[in-house]
Amino acid sequence: MKILVTGATGKLGTKVVETLLKTVPASDLVVSVRNPEKAEDLRTRKVEVRQGDFDHPETLDTAFKGIDRLLIISADGDNETRIQQHTNAVNAAERAGVKFIAYTSLANATENKIFLAPPHVATEAAILKTGIPYSFLRNNWYLENEIGSIQGAIGGAPWVTSAGEGKVGWALQQDYAEAAAAVLVGEGHENTTYELSGPLLTQEELASALGNVLGKEIPVQQVDDEKYAEIMKGVGLPDFVIPIVVGIQESIRNGSLEVKSNDFEKVLGRPVTPIHEALNQLVKEIS
Repeated sequence: MKILVTGATGKLGTKVVETLLKTVPASDLVVSVRNPEKAEDLRTRKVEVRQGDFDHPETLDTAFKGIDRLLIISADGDNETRIQQHTNAVNAAERAGVKFIAYTSLANATENKIFLAPPHVATEAAILKTGIPYSFLRNNWYLENEIGSIQGAIGGAPWVTSAGEGKVGWALQQDYAEAAAAVLVGEGHENTTYELSGPLLTQEELASALGNVLGKEIPVQQVDDEKYAEIMKGVGLPDFVIPIVVGIQESIRNGSLEVKSNDFEKVLGRPVTPIHEALNQLVKEIS
């Protein structure tokens, strides 16, 4: 059985591949990357590296040839670009006769009002249209997305947010990676949708958990979106990123990521990494 992971040199993709290599022979694993030179380490470990670019469908025909089970990791970029890229990948999978597609989607994708949702809605629909057995991995939010705020808190800054009492199902990328790997190698995951969400926490609760890890109180500064944008600009975020981070805060405030689910435990066969342990890991990594 040949398993292929796209975006295998990205942060999540790297973790998925490393997790798979613990249980799958390297000869059964293929990776598709835009720049094969970045995957040279995998090639030396006997993983087959193929060049595949979501912007160039003809490269995907070659990359996906002979593949049984495929993980499409969602690409980065604006919504329109991502929709086209993902559609290219799904169509190539269908042409190649791939037998199973797992896709890293977004929490509550088809109902979610967050501005990031349209590419995921379109991709899920495209996969359904092929009739290929699938698993939608609806990832909530990576705890790693908060590294900037965590670093600020370590340095003595307050935890700044405009998300109000909105709750998020944070979890480590490693947990999401292990869930994806489990779906790729396990049985009984055909035509499933998994809401992969950690225990729901507000910004205050996350900051409090971080304070316990750091051994100090983290003050939380609740502001409006305008003030949040001003503060983010002040800490050096590029202008084009400001509307994105403000939009995320607004969406959290409006409940877009408040998805309660035990699917993580169902897929992993274990509880998701507890938030204190997860934060402790991140603090050690960035300190």
